[in-house]
Amino acid sequence: QVQLVESGGGLVQAGGSLRLSCAASGIIYNILDMGWYRQAPGKQRELVARVGSGGSTNYADSVKGRFTISRDSVKRTVYLQMNSLKPEDTAVYYCNTFPSLGTWGQGTQVTVSS
Repeated sequence: QVQLVESGGGLVQAGGSLRLSCAASGIIYNILDMGWYRQAPGKQRELVARVGSGGSTNYADSVKGRFTISRDSVKRTVYLQMNSLKPEDTAVYYCNTFPSLGTWGQGTQVTVSS
């Protein structure tokens, strides 16, 4: 059974930082690309960052230079370090494989105040 458990969200002022974590189980973690996605109110879910099984990374233009995705194969955990946060980063953040599976975790809320 696939389980994806996100944590680390919160309320932060613009310019601040947060580090999100996602613990994955029930999948062959080490051979899969993993991604962080976000969904803002009234908008579609979008891919924010992606990390390959070998550690290669890709970012949406909107977060490039501010966010860093990483993974720990021993802990089966994916991280998203978010710096220089902006109000437009406010969303529920989810992790999943890339491409995504049909199962999603509960997500973690990130709210950035101006």
